[in-house]
Amino acid sequence: MRIFRILMLAVALALAAVTGFAASPFTSALAQYAAGTAKILPLERAFPLDELVELSELRTRDRVRHARILLGGGRGSSVGGVVDFPVQGSSDPYLVGLYFTKVKLGSPPTEFNVQIDTGSDILWVTCGSCSNCPHSSGLGIELHFFDAPGSATAGSVTCSDPICSSVFQTTAAKCSDNNQCGYSFRYGDGSGTSGYYMTDTFYFDAILGESLVANSSAPIVFGCSTFQSGDLTKSEKAVDGIFGFGKGKLSVVSQLSSRGITPPVFSHCLKGDGSGGGVFVLGEILVPGIVYSPLVPSQPHYNLNLLSIDVNGQMLPIDAAALATSNTRGTIVDTGTTLTYLVKEAYDPFLIAITNSVSQLATPIISNGEHCYLVSTSISDLFPTVSLNFAGGASMMLRPQDYLFHFGFYDGASMWCIGVMNAPEEQNILGDLVLKDKVFVYDLARQRIGWANYDCSMSVNVSVTSGKDIVNSGQPCLSISTRDMLLRFLFSILLALLLSIFISLT
Repeated sequence: MRIFRILMLAVALALAAVTGFAASPFTSALAQYAAGTAKILPLERAFPLDELVELSELRTRDRVRHARILLGGGRGSSVGGVVDFPVQGSSDPYLVGLYFTKVKLGSPPTEFNVQIDTGSDILWVTCGSCSNCPHSSGLGIELHFFDAPGSATAGSVTCSDPICSSVFQTTAAKCSDNNQCGYSFRYGDGSGTSGYYMTDTFYFDAILGESLVANSSAPIVFGCSTFQSGDLTKSEKAVDGIFGFGKGKLSVVSQLSSRGITPPVFSHCLKGDGSGGGVFVLGEILVPGIVYSPLVPSQPHYNLNLLSIDVNGQMLPIDAAALATSNTRGTIVDTGTTLTYLVKEAYDPFLIAITNSVSQLATPIISNGEHCYLVSTSISDLFPTVSLNFAGGASMMLRPQDYLFHFGFYDGASMWCIGVMNAPEEQNILGDLVLKDKVFVYDLARQRIGWANYDCSMSVNVSVTSGKDIVNSGQPCLSISTRDMLLRFLFSILLALLLSIFISLT
């Protein structure tokens, strides 16, 4: 029996090495290992790719988005773990870049279409008791309502629950007459939602290998919306809720990673050509050449320290104070914004530098109030490269197609317009136009963001920072690393040896 105990401990330690979690008790660790840590949630585009949108409408939507970000609090953020989201969508500013994915909640499970949002922290869905919420959507999806009384696993969050008074909440919790912990989120565009917190089962797919997918679930806290206002009530772009990917403690990422179910890291790779698409992963995408910049501490969003901007290798004359992070200023990485926005102190010299560099070969033109250029050759051969330089020595190189977008043709020439706008607020915001065609890794454990240029139509390797599984996503596909395969093989040998000894002793 002593040998049996020793071997059992060895297997438990091997299991801990494989999964990255403590293996006590053994049966719990074994269950965690068998369940894996990867989830797949397919993303769908909120608007058809062939639907053209006026630039003014796009800028209005971005301004609404920025107002919500600047207010802080509000809509959800984060899901953690080795999770893969096959993405549909495009960075083309004339094809509205809204993305949503499907989640399953409750028993029996109900599927909800929820918008992906990296600028907020709470997953919330529309409650069946909501009286003014949309009942149809112009996005070609069927809307659903969460039926709390009909779910066998649903539970309420009472006013005495620590969650209700948690300092991690982005908005003050409210207590209703029936002792339910409620919330109320209000945004700068006048829209908002209120409701109460629930606990119920969240379902996801755990990917264990190239073709092995296991059904997994975990209880989470989320919001059940009973009232909506403003744009949230409009049927033409209605969804079932918001899925936040922010840094808050009540985000799904934080909830799952704090329990060791998923790692505190997520990544994305957005395709910038053709019909777009890409992948959004709760886990770490492994690519060569990735550089990291530290997150600015004590900020509610994904803020980086932008130090300077180079155009064609020449540093722009920008006052460092205009780029520094403060209560009202800073640089935010936000996949929910389509274009990119620079404060006036940075935008003006940027526009001047781009125009001067192409003045001999391109004709500047103002179209619908936007700065554009008429060109007769490839923009790659004509326009300069741009470098955004961040703290930690990390630079983000932008090709012409990363800061320009094609606006069509005029007088026989191709028209390209600047996709970098003058920020209406004092925040620099890096949107999809500059984030595309790159792998981005949000390493919450180490409080940093990394990126590297990458063809997002290709397969990617995904691991987790804790050394657990690397998974296969399909589009693009993910593969299991050699290290993880060796660890699994070691575990299999130890387990077989344990079983052999146990049989001989009995």
